[in-house]
Amino acid sequence: MEKLLSIQGISKKYGHIQAIDGLAINIFKGQVFGLLGPNGSGKTTTLSILLDLIRKDQGSFEWFGKPPSKESRKRIGSVIESPNFFPYLSSKQNLKIVADIKDKPYNDIDDVLKVTGLFERRNDRFKTYSFGMKQRLAVASALLGNPDVLILDEPTNGLDPQGIAQMRDLIKEVADRGTTIILASHLLDEVQKICSHVAVLNKGKKLFDGEVSDVLAVSELLEVASNDMTLLQKAIADHPDFKSMTRAEDRWLVYFKTPIKAGNVNEFLYKQGIVLTHLSEKKRTLEQHFLELLHDNS
Repeated sequence: MEKLLSIQGISKKYGHIQAIDGLAINIFKGQVFGLLGPNGSGKTTTLSILLDLIRKDQGSFEWFGKPPSKESRKRIGSVIESPNFFPYLSSKQNLKIVADIKDKPYNDIDDVLKVTGLFERRNDRFKTYSFGMKQRLAVASALLGNPDVLILDEPTNGLDPQGIAQMRDLIKEVADRGTTIILASHLLDEVQKICSHVAVLNKGKKLFDGEVSDVLAVSELLEVASNDMTLLQKAIADHPDFKSMTRAEDRWLVYFKTPIKAGNVNEFLYKQGIVLTHLSEKKRTLEQHFLELLHDNS
């Protein structure tokens, strides 16, 4: 698989605040890669460094196997700030101006307007657009020239539920066309629905990176109950892979250090004289994994 971006230990500090701390990530062609983290975790700073908008203090990164350059920058489309277009011009007129600035031909304009669902409104003034339409026009401008990579910073921020769904569908459609996408978000649900891969950031540090499907497939959580919940609590804590447990009404939610089979746990407890009245396997959500990482690194 072709590596499009390699980040090697980049750091950035603002006064006494460590915005990014030794970040290392590899992103490959065709991925929809999410930078996930709370506000202040270093997501926007990371994207700004990758786009040469601000300077890093340490480390390095490569685009398409080479150090960043004007040529590599031409292969990247981005939406980092709020949409900023001429309010009295139509979307098509605005995109012609963007194409002139980027030194791109006009023949892409109708295509990007169709992809973003704005073609029917192409001759309407920008000021008549909803906020969601303005966001999609910003994506359309970033897609001019058919970039290899599209970078989006909080693409659903400020959108209503309908706008979020439209932006989600747009990102998926762009990805299906072969464009690699890197997006930053603090919304776990959106990352889970959109991204193929994710890196979790907190206070400038990477806590995890990998496939979203791997996170969701891990079964490290079992829901158990018996007639004697106190005895069950003591017994299951002796399991060699036991990590922690919490009470949820009449059941225990038990976390394990590694993926576990429910049948093996049932057998382990039965040998200790405990008959379970309830046993179910729970798939860990991205939110659970995210919160665990933040808790472990707080």
